[in-house]
Amino acid sequence: MMPKNNKLRDLLEFLDLYPVNKGPAIASLAAFIVTAAIVLFTNSMTSIIIGEFETGKVAERDVIAPEQVAYIDREATRIRTEARINLVPAVFKFDISINDEIRRNYERFVYLSRNLFNENSSPEHYILSVIAEFPGYYTTEALTALYHDPDRNESIEKGRKELEFFIESGIFALPVITEENGLAAYNPDNIELLHNYKERIEREQIAYDKIITPERLNASIRRYIENERLSGDFSLGAGSIVRSLLKENVFFSSSDTEQRKEEILSQLEPVYRFIDRGDRIIRKGFIITEREMEDLLALNHSLSKRDPRLVTGQIFLLLVIYLFLVSHMGKRTAGRSLRTAECYLMIVLTAAYIIGANLAGSFVQSDGYFPVSVLIPTALVVMLPGILLGIPMALVTAMLLPLGAFLSDAFDIPAYIFALCSGIAATHVLKGAKKRMDLVKAGILIAAANAVSILIVLLIRQAPAAEYGKIIFWAAFNGLVSGLLVIGILPITEQVLNAITPFRLIELSDLNSPILKRLFNTAPGTYSHSIMVANMAETACEEIGANALLARVGAYYHDIGKMDQPAYFVENQTFYNKHKDISPRLSATIIKSHVKLGIEKARSFGLPEAIVDFISEHHGHSVITWFYNEALKQEGAVDPEDFTYPGNPPQSKESAVVMLADITEAASRVLKKHNAVRLEKYIQELFDNKLDHGQLSQSDLTFRELETIKQTFVKVLVGYYHSRIEYPKLPVNGDHGKER
Repeated sequence: MMPKNNKLRDLLEFLDLYPVNKGPAIASLAAFIVTAAIVLFTNSMTSIIIGEFETGKVAERDVIAPEQVAYIDREATRIRTEARINLVPAVFKFDISINDEIRRNYERFVYLSRNLFNENSSPEHYILSVIAEFPGYYTTEALTALYHDPDRNESIEKGRKELEFFIESGIFALPVITEENGLAAYNPDNIELLHNYKERIEREQIAYDKIITPERLNASIRRYIENERLSGDFSLGAGSIVRSLLKENVFFSSSDTEQRKEEILSQLEPVYRFIDRGDRIIRKGFIITEREMEDLLALNHSLSKRDPRLVTGQIFLLLVIYLFLVSHMGKRTAGRSLRTAECYLMIVLTAAYIIGANLAGSFVQSDGYFPVSVLIPTALVVMLPGILLGIPMALVTAMLLPLGAFLSDAFDIPAYIFALCSGIAATHVLKGAKKRMDLVKAGILIAAANAVSILIVLLIRQAPAAEYGKIIFWAAFNGLVSGLLVIGILPITEQVLNAITPFRLIELSDLNSPILKRLFNTAPGTYSHSIMVANMAETACEEIGANALLARVGAYYHDIGKMDQPAYFVENQTFYNKHKDISPRLSATIIKSHVKLGIEKARSFGLPEAIVDFISEHHGHSVITWFYNEALKQEGAVDPEDFTYPGNPPQSKESAVVMLADITEAASRVLKKHNAVRLEKYIQELFDNKLDHGQLSQSDLTFRELETIKQTFVKVLVGYYHSRIEYPKLPVNGDHGKER
């Protein structure tokens, strides 16, 4: 009965059509919910009971920071603020009206002087006229010297230049630096001078000993005259006139100084104290200091009031990891679609790793240099999918799981680095492992890699020398135990998942196994055929880069369905063909039944599904052409379905290679001459027939690979059917070596 709610019906229809395995998807969602709940739970358990600690008392237990905390050091911030305020320079600015007044007075003086000079006034008349116009400004000696200066007009211009220099340089009215006027609270070395231009204000930092004050003005004028190489006549005349006009034109501005102080304070950052994850805040048996109590209060405040945005971000990151896990399980990583049980394995490993890391981080109190990931068997969690699902899946696991623990705040950066290195090392050492004893060697190599990686972490963290030995030992022990645990856990997971691994393939490839010995005893021709097919398939897979071991084992077992009725298959017949006594339709039924019987036997023997696939796919859904043609001759009209194998086309390269090796080996037996040219042409016809009937369309084999497979088969068969010399008969009656 369909639901009445249209939206619910649409959702159910969408789920039916969307190509996602619902079981693993639901399991991933459940694992995410459980993981998120435990992450929240462990993070909420980290608050500290402050009442049991007090400044000046002896601590009764250690307190180790469960996470990194940063807080403002108020005392250090206060000291920094005061120091920065004292470095703020006092701000001075020009009085523009005084500058204008000085320039005006000089220009009036110049105008009057030049008019009197042009009238050829006597010295007495010139001096009296200037004094009358500018009473109290200029001395008689300065006016007399200017009047008698042979270059007096040029000196007047040089005096204008000198005047502008000192106006622009500024003559500072520097108040006495006392606590009352406020200058003592500012920079003791420099002042800041504001230059006002039409569209901007420029700031100039000047040292106190470089500014010009009234007390330093005469010395500054002398240096100016020396630098400009002015004459003595100028110094006595125009120079003295300029000196009489100059006065203080730069003054302290308290408002601009306060504004400058506010600008500095607005840019001032507070002083932060950092507590790293694993730092020992309180030491048992030691008196608690004020600084330690401040650290403890800051840590407790941070833990008890976690920012909801941080928690929400962590949960979303975990969700992303689970979504990434679901989306990349299968062909994207493993190169094939994972079975449901294999998906569940990855989900359980992911949840167990992240949950275990969070629990370890919450309940295990370690010192500041001992990464919590040393307690987590990362290599074990990486090696299991690596052996069961392939190296690419192990690499994804090695990168994904430590990242999940880090993002959920279970690992700090050193712990994350160690876990990542351990996982990648576990991925690397699995390459080429074919025997279970190789896992012991892998554990030793991982132990060495762990020791090196933890040594690097300790060096980066500048750990004390006393910490190295203990931590390196536990890191190496982690790797060794991971390798040993894999040996114990792997057989269980192989049986539960019915998984195919290199180790199990090696065991299944033993020709003394009960199944193959029974095949040899009941159907020796089929056994011989299977061995030849295995050799051909293994060699071809090696050439195209496929799983040669898997192809060889699949070929060994692909025809075990013939054990019940071996006499009906041509390779087991000697002098008589039983099919002569029965109809073509019955013969076809017996022939194609070996596929179904083989699948049943394989499952009853507990063979992995990957091997069962070889049995169901080695004929695909091709037609048994011989008996089909015979039936056509006898019956006239025949349904091809009655003569079709009940299997599926090969879904992998290895299965397709076994199909091609099977048909090639069987067909090559009818050839009389097995030379390379004849074999190559014959095999090409067999391959073309499989291609034309769509038997290779789902195997991902390329035309280049098909050509390589063909050439490999030719090489193997030519070597197998090589010509032999005829050995001479041995002499009889003891006439060895006699000439005839």
